[in-house]
Amino acid sequence: MPDEARGKRGIPSKERQKSERPRDLLGRPQPWGADNQLEMPDFDSLSMDENHELGRTFTRERQFFPAHEAWETAWKQARDTDDAEFFKGLSQMGAGYVHLLRGNAHGTVTLLRRASGRIGRYPDGHRGIHTLALRDKLEADAFRVERGALVPGDDAAFEGPDV
Repeated sequence: MPDEARGKRGIPSKERQKSERPRDLLGRPQPWGADNQLEMPDFDSLSMDENHELGRTFTRERQFFPAHEAWETAWKQARDTDDAEFFKGLSQMGAGYVHLLRGNAHGTVTLLRRASGRIGRYPDGHRGIHTLALRDKLEADAFRVERGALVPGDDAAFEGPDV
């Protein structure tokens, strides 16, 4: 295997599996030996389409960290295809909502805007997603955080994105 295909940026393999470190429900790493509160599928063993559907399901369930992980894996699986930027945007959306629930306003705004820009480039209905409505929702949520109408934290009151 060429060197450029190894490591974090390489093709998923046993040598590049995600860490087994315990995590809380928002995906934050916990001390080694702590109880793992977040069970996730082995995304690397699934197809790109399966990861996309898992990302949609997790988002509907407001489990944004696993949604982010599913779409991040789909993005890596889609490398060098027309869908790579789409999945990268969806992954950033998941991460943006993780930051919202973790209380990180800057991370929320930055990632939701990046996601909006990527997702909004795709035609409406792409892979079952109403991309234009989703783009507008992400921009609106980022703006609400900026002006203080949506306060980041584990009790943030917001309607989840429709995916």
